[in-house]
Amino acid sequence: MDFVMILQLLIVLGALYVGSRYGSLALGAISGIGLAILVLGFGMKPGNPPTDVIYIIVAAVTCAGIMQAAGGMDWLIQLAEKLLRKHPAHITFLAPLCTFFLTVLVGTGHVVYTLMPIICDIALKKGIRPERPCAVASVASQVGITCSPIAAAVASFVVISNEAGFEVNNLQVIAVTIPASLCGIFAAALCSYKRGKDLDKDPKFQARLADPQLKEYMYGDTASLLDKEVDKNAKISVFIFLGALAIIVLYSLFQIAGCDIRPVVDSGKLDDAGNPVMKPIGMNIIIQIVMIMAAAAMIIFAKASPKKAVAGSVWQSGMVAVVAIYGIAWLADTYFSNYMDEIQEGLEGIVSQYPWAISIAFFAVSVLINSQGAVVVSMLPLAYSLGIPGPVLLGVLPSVYGYFFIPNYPSDIATVNFDRSGTTVIGKYLLNHSFMMPGLVSVIVSTIVGLVITTIFY
Repeated sequence: MDFVMILQLLIVLGALYVGSRYGSLALGAISGIGLAILVLGFGMKPGNPPTDVIYIIVAAVTCAGIMQAAGGMDWLIQLAEKLLRKHPAHITFLAPLCTFFLTVLVGTGHVVYTLMPIICDIALKKGIRPERPCAVASVASQVGITCSPIAAAVASFVVISNEAGFEVNNLQVIAVTIPASLCGIFAAALCSYKRGKDLDKDPKFQARLADPQLKEYMYGDTASLLDKEVDKNAKISVFIFLGALAIIVLYSLFQIAGCDIRPVVDSGKLDDAGNPVMKPIGMNIIIQIVMIMAAAAMIIFAKASPKKAVAGSVWQSGMVAVVAIYGIAWLADTYFSNYMDEIQEGLEGIVSQYPWAISIAFFAVSVLINSQGAVVVSMLPLAYSLGIPGPVLLGVLPSVYGYFFIPNYPSDIATVNFDRSGTTVIGKYLLNHSFMMPGLVSVIVSTIVGLVITTIFY
C-alpha cells in the first residue's frame, strides 16, 4: 500500500466521519466532497452509483409513507401498545419484539418513535427500570432492517449477490436473518432483564423522585395512542400494504419452488447462435412495481394524502437514506474499484482462511456511516471480489449493524430523551452508554447463528 493509496483512503474515511458528525443529508452530500477530490483531484475513474438499490428504497418508502399518511402506522402502534399494556411484567422481552416486527413490516427503524414513549411509560408505572426495555427495543428496531423484504439492506444484498453469481431472493435472505436476529434479540433482552439497579434501590432515581417537579414530570402524563380514533381508511391502508408484501413473498416462494412466475423478457444480449437471451424480470423490478402500485391503491381506496405523506417521518427519513446511500456507496465504489487488485492481494490470506472475518469489516464500516443499506452497497461487492462465498456473506449479514457503538443515531438519542426516569443514558465517556451491551450481544449472537444456519442449509 503506497502513500497515495493511504492518502486517498484517509480522504474517504474523513468524508464519512465528517458526514456522520453532521448527520442527515450531510452523510451523502459530504461524501460528494470526497468523491470530487478523488475523481477531479486525483483523476481516479469514478465508480457506479447504486441506482437499482435507490429505486427500491424510493418505491418502498413511498408506499410506507403513504400508509403512515392514511393513519395505518398509528393502528399498528395501537396494536403493539395493547400487547405491551396487557403484559407489562414482560415488557423487557415484548418491547423489542414489537419494535423489531414493526421494522420488518415497514422496512425502516424510524417507525418506533411513537412507540418508545409508551414503552418507557409502561415500564415506569410497573416499577421496572425503563433502561432495560428501552435500550434493547431501540437496538431491536434497527436489527429488523436486515429482516425486512423491502428494506434497502436486503434488497441491496439480493441485487449485488445475483450479479456476483449467488442466486438468492428476498425471502431466502430473511429466512436466515429473521431467526438469527430473533436469537440475538432474545439474548440481549435476557442480559437486560436484571440490568442496573431496581428503581427502589437506585439512589439517582430516588433523588429525582424526591423532587416534586421531577416526580410530576416522570409520572404525571400517560403516553398512549389507545384513545386515538383509527378510522376505516387507516385499516384499509394496512391491508393494502400487507397485500403488497404478500405478493412479493409469493413471487419468491414460486422461485424457490422451481416454478418461477416472473415475466420473461429479452435481456438485450445474444447467445452464441445470435439469438436473444431471455431471462425473468429481476425481483428488484417486481418490488418496485408492487410497492408503487400499493401506494397508488392507498391514495385511491384509503384516501391517503400525498402531501401528508411527504411531510411524514417515514418518507423523510427514507429520502435521507437515499441521499446517504447515493453519496457513500458511490464514494466507496470509486475507491475500491480503483484499488481492487491491491485490496485483494492484501486481504486474500485472511479471508481465505477466515471468511467470516469480513463481518468485522462490515461492523466497523457501519460504525462510521450509520446505514446498513450503505454498508451492504459499499462493502458487499468488495467481499465477493475477495472470493468470499455467498452463503458466508448471507450468514454474517446481521453484522452490518454497528452504529449503536457511538450513540449518535436518531433512534438512540430519541430513546434517551423519551425515558423520563433518566435511566437510559449516554455515559460520561461516550461509549459507556445504555445501548452498548444489548447492541453487542445482539449483533454477535445474530451473526454466529446466521453463520450456523447457512452452514447447515447451504
